[in-house]
Order: sequence, then C-alpha cells, then structure tokens
Amino acid sequence: MEAIANFRTVFEEERPRLTDVAALLEASRCLECGRDGRPAPCIEACPTRIDIPGFIRAIREGDPLTSARIIFEANVLGGSCARVCPVEALCEGACVLTHEKRRPVAIGRLQRYATDAAFAAGIALHPPRRQAQLPLSVGVIGAGPAGLACAAELARLGHEVTVYEARSEPGGLVVSAIAPYKQMVEPIPQEVEAIRALGVTFCFNTSIGEDLSFAELESRHDALFLAVGLDGDMPLEIAGSDLEGVWPSLRFIERLKAMDPPPIGENVVVIGGGNTAIDVAREAVRLGARHVTVLYRRTEAEMPAFRHEVEAARDEGVQFEWLTLPVRLLGEVRVSGVECVRTRLVPDPSGGRPRPQVVEGTEFVLPADTVVFAIGQQPRTNLLATIPDLRIEQGRVWVDEHFQTSHPRLFAGGDCVNGGATVVEAVAQGKRAAHAIAQRIQPLESRPRPMTDRKETLQ
Repeated sequence: MEAIANFRTVFEEERPRLTDVAALLEASRCLECGRDGRPAPCIEACPTRIDIPGFIRAIREGDPLTSARIIFEANVLGGSCARVCPVEALCEGACVLTHEKRRPVAIGRLQRYATDAAFAAGIALHPPRRQAQLPLSVGVIGAGPAGLACAAELARLGHEVTVYEARSEPGGLVVSAIAPYKQMVEPIPQEVEAIRALGVTFCFNTSIGEDLSFAELESRHDALFLAVGLDGDMPLEIAGSDLEGVWPSLRFIERLKAMDPPPIGENVVVIGGGNTAIDVAREAVRLGARHVTVLYRRTEAEMPAFRHEVEAARDEGVQFEWLTLPVRLLGEVRVSGVECVRTRLVPDPSGGRPRPQVVEGTEFVLPADTVVFAIGQQPRTNLLATIPDLRIEQGRVWVDEHFQTSHPRLFAGGDCVNGGATVVEAVAQGKRAAHAIAQRIQPLESRPRPMTDRKETLQ
C-alpha cells in the first residue's frame, strides 16, 4: 500500500479536480462568446462541438449536474476527455482571452469538475433513447473511444447495437496508454455503464477472426462499424533492440498504469517525436531518472508532438537531440548506450516531407540504462486481411466522407482510419459515423439475432 501511495504522489495529476469555490471563480471568467448565430470559438475548436459556454454558465449558476448533461449530450466520453484532451491546442487555445494576452478559461478543468459531480451523484449521463422508425441492428467492432461513441449515438437514435471487444474490458488506449500524470483514475467504467443503460450490448473477450468470423458477424447485423484501433508499437529494427531495458512505449506505459514501473536507472533515452514519446520522457522524470533525452530524426519544427507538451517536457529538464538517428543499441545483457548519428533534411523526390539523410562521420554515443521507443503504431493487418474487399491505403482503412469503407455495409473510424489521433477526435468520428449509418443503411429483410453479452458467460 505504501508503494501505491508513493506512486500516486509521484504521478499526481497535472489537472486535478477544482474545488467548488475555484470552479465558480473560473467559470465567472468566461465571456460567453458567440454572437449572430455563430458558435463561440471554443465550440468550433472542439471536435465534438460541446456547448462550452452553456456548460460553464451552468457551473456559474451553481448547477454542475446540468453542466454535465450538456457535456455528455455532445461527448459520451466527456469525463475522460476532460482529463486527456489537449485543450491547449483545441478549446482553450481558441479562447478569446488569449487574444488579449490573458490566461484562457480552464475549460478542461471545468469540464472535469462537472463530470466528476455527475459521477458522484450517479445521475443518468445521456438523454433517453428515441424510437427509430426502422430500427437497425449494428455491430461495433472495438470498444475504444470511436466504437463507444458510435454505439452510444446509434442507441440514442433508437437502434440495436452490439459491441464486440477482444479484450476483457472496454476503453482501448484510454485505459491502457494514457500517461498516469494526466489520468490516474479512469472514468471509463462509469461512462460505459451509462452506454449500457441506453440498451447497448457488450461482448468482451470476443476476437473477430478467432472467436467469430467476419462473415458470421456480417450475417447478424444490418451494418458494422470498424473501430479496432492500431496494433501496438512499430518495432525498433536496429541491433540491440532485444537487450534488457529496451521497451516499446505502450508496454512501458501499461506497466506504469498497473502501478508496477520497471527499474529505469539514471539515464533514459526515448526514441520518437510524437506525443507518446513526450509522455514517456515526462514519466521517466517522475520516476527519478537524472538524464532523460528524446531523440528525433527531424527538426523541432517538424516534430508532431504538441508544442505545449514539448515545452512542458523541456521545463521539467528533458533534453532533446534533433536531427539525430539511433544506429544501434549497445550492451551485453542490458542496454548501456545508444550509438547515434546526425542527420540533415533533404527534399523528398515525390514531394512529401523532407527526408532525413545520415551525415557521415557524426557518430556519437549516449549513455542509457533504459531505452523506450515510440515510433508509431502498426495496423491490425491480420484482422483487416479477413475482411473481403476492404480498401487499405498506407496501412489505414480507407473511408469516404461518410466513414463508409469500400465494403458497402461496413463503416470505420478512429485510429484504424486516421493512423492515431486524439481521443476526442475518435469520439467525433464515431458520432458522425453513427448518423451516417442511420441515414444510409436500410434494414435487411432477415437476419439471426445478435450474440448475447459474453462478459458474464466467459467469466
């Protein structure tokens, strides 16, 4: 218990819940922008289009439960997104106070305040189901953010929905791969129970292609929504990647989420330039590493990680080596160093991003007790290969503007389509896909009944 308490102290959340007084004071700073029928800039910057001035007004009026209802009406994972959204790049970044060189309204923390109040009160989080004129049966493959959002929206519209999930619990990367300093306790269980209360059936421990074929699934439903995400870290294909102390980023974060951090030593090297790489670097600082270095083969300007995340890491002492490529990992049993080489950017003949080119004679070694690589995730090729006539482009499932795939009754959204984006973007895609399914698909004349919930039968 002492170890867990210490862990919670080390990974204290960056944006903890506001007190009642602090929430009222912060809500009073909102100018309630938006005039002449145009939404406020913060609403336009939110992928799920939450009525942000509306929910803040309810807090200011002392009614956090109404505030929460406004949030959940637009975003079924409103509690999770309150914790993990990159608000600096979305709603708070669009706040008009920033144009006046003032601090933006703390929208994310106010959203957490309201949704936490709803969880504590146990209120119904979503509007009641409507009655669909021609109810559809829809199977949702994957219980991550996109799948949950699609299922909830379809259920609200009055359709029958069954969610199939290979794991034993819902949430996807929201549960397993969000840095603990962003979200120590996940609201996902309560959010999922609210979705279940809408009439959605969940089948956990059900892997498509193993427990159930795609053809059988297709025969059970009028339409399907594919929300399977991605399939773990891309491998680090350099010598020494099999040494002890070398971790793929998602496995490293999963250990932290289980409150079982691996020993990391004093020198940690993180390979990659995305938000996951920055998360890992900041986690290593909290675990006590004295020297944390992020290697990226391009320039800082081309780094895909959010600027505010990079600056936060830099403020915490993380070092960056730009235009640097790892060549091999050194060590006999456990990693002891990373041999690197400098790069320069050269034009891509095909017109894409400038490509890193090795600069001969610039080799150097960084000491490393632990190396974590976060160089992207790979598609679920085995699963996707079982779906007939499915168009794949650059490892991603192709969809049209309605999230319809090349398979006429299969829609898709989330990371398997966008290659890995934010939780709130996955939620937005799931919502939009649900409306497209409801508008574009007609019920089949005959079909067998969908599977019952395997959660209980498999335990």
